Amino acid sequence: MLLHMKRILVKCDDEHTELAILEHGKLTEYYKGRRDQGQLAGNIYIGRVVRVLQGMQSAFVDIGLERNGFLYIDDLLPANLDKQPKEKPPIHDLVSVGQQVMVQVAKEPVGTKGARVTTHYSVPGRFGVYMPYADYVGVSRKIDSASERDRLKKMAERQLQPGEGFIVRTAALGETEEALAADLQELRNRWQRLEQALNQEGSVPRKIHSDLEMLPRLIRDLFREDVQEVLVSSPDVMAEVRGIVSIPGSHWLAERVKVHTGADVMDDFGVGKLLDQGLRRKVWLDNGGYLIVDRTEALTVFDVNTGKYTGSIDLEQTVYDTNMESAREIARLLRLRDIGGLIIIDFIDMETEALRQQVLDELIKEVKKDRTKTVVVGWTKLGLVEMTRKKVRDSKEITSPEPCRACGGTGFANREK
Repeated sequence: MLLHMKRILVKCDDEHTELAILEHGKLTEYYKGRRDQGQLAGNIYIGRVVRVLQGMQSAFVDIGLERNGFLYIDDLLPANLDKQPKEKPPIHDLVSVGQQVMVQVAKEPVGTKGARVTTHYSVPGRFGVYMPYADYVGVSRKIDSASERDRLKKMAERQLQPGEGFIVRTAALGETEEALAADLQELRNRWQRLEQALNQEGSVPRKIHSDLEMLPRLIRDLFREDVQEVLVSSPDVMAEVRGIVSIPGSHWLAERVKVHTGADVMDDFGVGKLLDQGLRRKVWLDNGGYLIVDRTEALTVFDVNTGKYTGSIDLEQTVYDTNMESAREIARLLRLRDIGGLIIIDFIDMETEALRQQVLDELIKEVKKDRTKTVVVGWTKLGLVEMTRKKVRDSKEITSPEPCRACGGTGFANREK
């Protein structure tokens, strides 16, 4: 078993899908749900405006969910910033109570807040995100090469029709124009079918578009060139995954999908144990240090401790080693727990500014692996590191309550051991 590989593990039965990503033997992402389970983010609805708040330049839209969607004025103005007015108009000039409006969920409901919705429609594909009315081309910032960014941008511009927009995803790195064009055309066809559904009569509110089901969506978003192997639980699942990735110019993707020969692909790689360790309040580091992870409604706090690690040179080196390993581990835990919002890290105090910067640089390097937008703000005056991570949906600690073995109720298991 090669631990240095990046693997995707997939286990499916008639009702459920389980997917895990292992990098260098560590669990970095984990998903489990019903096979037909989608997500609200990306869904498009015909809704009705139920309230306009002039003082907040926003409106509430009934889209048929438990709580109304929140529509901010920036999500009503053109997506292309160059086409927005210099001064924002009053929101009641754009929408009114009782008006029907087509909106897309940008952020799922979190806690007591309803979904954030937008009129900046987008349809994600493997190599890019199609935006029918955005009228601009963007390239993922995670593609560092200036020449590659320019090549991909020009390829997309040649394929777009007037008024269309497209954001090239990281997965398009090194791809041919043929592959990009095929992906774009499939997304354009999907949008045209959606517009046909829009013109049909029906009740309001109603859903007119859903993102892909769980397995196709995850494979589309997670299976990239840096994944050396995808191990699946059965030949049927292998055929399904190969079908998802079989697009022009990407035959190598299908070749990396293999059936696991052991008894259980998740058990054989210890995914259950790794998940339990990663979701505890106290998370041990490989060197004997540990992290304490505490969540509040507003933010998540990581507290770094040397624990059992005493080092072998001096105190400053011991602290530095622990902080460096913590930076890598925190970046992994953000992905594994899907933590969003404001994040504060209390690293162990260091006297040398150069070492403080190295720890910060290590954290910045590691969060670049995250496909969710993450911004490291830097050190505060109190010696804490402040960062943010885009919150699209609730974290697994909120969305995955466990049944109580005693009473059958649901809640959050105490993972402290």
